[in-house]
Amino acid sequence: GTDGAASNNDLDMIGEMRTAALLGKSISGDASAVSAHQVLAMATLNGAKALGLETRIGSLEPGKAADCAAVDLSGLNCQPVYDPLSQLVYAAHTGQVREVWVAGERRVEDGRLRGIDVDALAAKAADWRALIAEE
Repeated sequence: GTDGAASNNDLDMIGEMRTAALLGKSISGDASAVSAHQVLAMATLNGAKALGLETRIGSLEPGKAADCAAVDLSGLNCQPVYDPLSQLVYAAHTGQVREVWVAGERRVEDGRLRGIDVDALAAKAADWRALIAEE
């Protein structure tokens, strides 16, 4: 997962996967270390295993909570696509996430949050910022 908004101001799993892959390559001195496929496994099933939840989450299979995201790789930043997982890890960004399902329920549709008043959420965040700044 991400390390939280408190340390880097975003919760960007695509960016965190990219960072993990690049750090692995840098630290090892081997450009083939920590492949995109390995990073995706780290972010999904291996993350679930680290939490002891691999029987409930982390992969798409019967009986598990179905969390799934569809990412549009048609943008120029992702062209040409030879290996979709490599493009996801090294070239895509969160603005390309088009659909998201959490526990089988659609939460993002055509790139927009469903069931959340974004303006009200932004206003609440601004209120909290003001409260924290007062302390």
